[in-house]
Amino acid sequence: MRQFVVIGHEVPTDPDEVSLSDLPGAGRLDLLCRCVASGVFLSHGIRESVRVHLVVADELTVSFDSDSLRHLHPDERNVAARIRDALAAKADAIGHMPADVSPGVELRRMGLEATLDRLLDAGGTGASVDPTLVQLHEDGDPLVDAAPPTDPVFALSDHRDFTDGEEEVLAERAERRVRVGPELLHADHAVSVVHNWLDTDGYESY
Repeated sequence: MRQFVVIGHEVPTDPDEVSLSDLPGAGRLDLLCRCVASGVFLSHGIRESVRVHLVVADELTVSFDSDSLRHLHPDERNVAARIRDALAAKADAIGHMPADVSPGVELRRMGLEATLDRLLDAGGTGASVDPTLVQLHEDGDPLVDAAPPTDPVFALSDHRDFTDGEEEVLAERAERRVRVGPELLHADHAVSVVHNWLDTDGYESY
């Protein structure tokens, strides 16, 4: 299982504030949609065993499970419509029980800390071993020098830097901090680079 946790700092929690005609104006929701598409889609299909979790305003988490997704398309508008539907279903998320939005899409009333703790609990995610949390950060060690972990959980930020509070939460839980290359990339591009690294067993097999 590969999982990506993407922090969305400015995305509104009110679905009425999400316009499908102005996704950048909705807290750069366009970028988060591209992260979902890069995470779950291949050129002509959907990846197996991938989950993308979007943490919205440190209050809600929208999760996409590639193994259960139905009728999702890779364009930003289609993904954004699912996210808006998820935000509209938040009243159905009670405690830490999720609201089922559509096949493969859930919403939980969890911020970053609670989401990471849930994902790092192997029993709660169905992982075969304890998941490994990896922070993607420009000041991390080179990705090329790292060995791909089993059941990785990658945490990355949107167009903004991690806050001090987020850095503290990640420092307490992350086993590694890596950078994907010498240049700063958009978050969705970083997801693609990580997929390629895992697909090639750490750039060893093509």
